[in-house]
Amino acid sequence: MDPIRNPYAPGAGQRPPELAGRDEQLHAFDVVLERIARGRPERSVILTGLRGVGKTVLLNALRSAAVRSGWGTGKFEARPDQGIRRPMGAALHTAVRELAHPDANTTLGTIRSFIERDAGPRAKLAERWNPGIQVPPTPGRADSGDIEIDLVELFTDVGGLAADKGVGVAVCIDEMQDLRADDLSALCAACHEISQLGLPLIIVGAGLPHLPTALSASKSYSERLFRYLRIDRLDRAAADLALQAPAEEEDASFDEGALAAMYQVTSGYPYFIQAYGKVVWDLAPASPITADDIAVATPEAEAELAVGFFGSRYERATPAEREYLRAIAELADPDSSTEGVATSAVAEKLDRTPQSLSPARDALLKKGLVYACERGQVAFTVPHFGRYLRAQMA
Repeated sequence: MDPIRNPYAPGAGQRPPELAGRDEQLHAFDVVLERIARGRPERSVILTGLRGVGKTVLLNALRSAAVRSGWGTGKFEARPDQGIRRPMGAALHTAVRELAHPDANTTLGTIRSFIERDAGPRAKLAERWNPGIQVPPTPGRADSGDIEIDLVELFTDVGGLAADKGVGVAVCIDEMQDLRADDLSALCAACHEISQLGLPLIIVGAGLPHLPTALSASKSYSERLFRYLRIDRLDRAAADLALQAPAEEEDASFDEGALAAMYQVTSGYPYFIQAYGKVVWDLAPASPITADDIAVATPEAEAELAVGFFGSRYERATPAEREYLRAIAELADPDSSTEGVATSAVAEKLDRTPQSLSPARDALLKKGLVYACERGQVAFTVPHFGRYLRAQMA
């Protein structure tokens, strides 16, 4: 098969050639956009799921839908080492520019005030001002120092600007679970206030499965504040479509045995479909691609994933954290998609007390390698990570 015509795209957050199995979520968001356009109340949207299920791809697709509806949009990726002021301000600056309101200067001044509030007298130039905002800060607006008050004022000004144009604003936040606890709490409070005011500004967030728990811990009313959409692996029909549709565009195909074999090795996870699909295409001698071609390509695909997808994450862990990860892998059900295990079982496996393992567990939670799937249980955030670790230990 011609590698130049290879249609598969296993990049991080890169849109696949066929966005299969996400029609329900796309339709639900279209309803949100249309309801807000008609002045109806609507909740912000939260996408949750394991790594590799396509949350970032879907987040970008929802942002594109908002742009097509004439909305102002902005996006940022949350980081645990960064506060919310600069990325949120930059995202809303982009949204205001997209709105192209003739009287946007006052709102731009509010954004600048919000961004610069925490910059001290010795702050670097980049921390004191946003080069893209050429208007002076608006004194006394979004600059109190209380992040909850300032977010409410910021959202009020931006939402009012959008309402004046008869459209809305969508702020897309990837890796939302990495927001600091006080920023997450303030964001919930600001969304609550904006919804009560009826202003057309929503948050579209994406994060790991424990994000709803983190939101609930920050504000008790968060379960009523957001619409949660769980993003999971594809069913067989959608997985087949994700493989077949791009191949057919290049006058190629998979036979039934090849499709069944691909679903078995990928379990329907979108990233794995793209990763295996790319390797299979490059190694298959001709179309139609067969189950034998899948068998030949699987070792190479797994070797690439072991280095780039699994290995890079494993290398981030300390020796004590790796010991904890290996214990989870040994205890987990190999046929389980979540591979969750009890923390008490991990402690017993390592002949340690649960309290002594808390630092390793907490560090892995912060690094996004595991999550609390249920009370007293942990699971890998990365599909097939347990399988990778078991292969490493064999």
